[in-house]
Amino acid sequence: MFTPIPCAAGCGRTAITGSQICAVHATDSEAEVARIMDYIRRRETVIDLNAPGLHFKNADFSGCHFYGCNFKGSSFSRCIFTKTMMRMVFFDFSHFLYCDFTKCDLQFVSFAGSNVHTCTFEGSELPHCNYGGTYTAHCIFNNSNLYNSRFINANIEYCDFINCNAKRINFIKARQKGLSFKLTNVAEAIFEPDLY
Repeated sequence: MFTPIPCAAGCGRTAITGSQICAVHATDSEAEVARIMDYIRRRETVIDLNAPGLHFKNADFSGCHFYGCNFKGSSFSRCIFTKTMMRMVFFDFSHFLYCDFTKCDLQFVSFAGSNVHTCTFEGSELPHCNYGGTYTAHCIFNNSNLYNSRFINANIEYCDFINCNAKRINFIKARQKGLSFKLTNVAEAIFEPDLY
């Protein structure tokens, strides 16, 4: 698991891997993103990376393996994550727009409190993932395994969960609008009636 090193500016945030300061105090945030992307590209497996609060645009993470990494509070626009593998990766309070997570293997990954809009997770392994408190809209999860994942207190709109394994998925206090669960296994899934 990543070791949090306090930002040298004393703000209480954690420093980016390979730096002594956080994303807020970085003098050139684009250079920090380029440096982190170079760090990722030079490794097949990325372990303990701490990169919170960065803004990634058109970045290609495809095929990478991530273990115990932190991207909390980051933003991802038109990024490609196809065929990535992640274990214990944190994207809490992040923003995702037009991102492609097709055929990923994400386990114990947290998207808690994030905004996930117009993304695809099609054909992916997504067991034990946390989407609690997310705003998830216009996303595709078709043909995916979401076993034991949680959408507790999430706001989910116009998403497709067609032909998925949704066994033990948890939608407690989730606001749902325009969802499709056609051909999906919802055995032992926990749903509550719409609260709003």
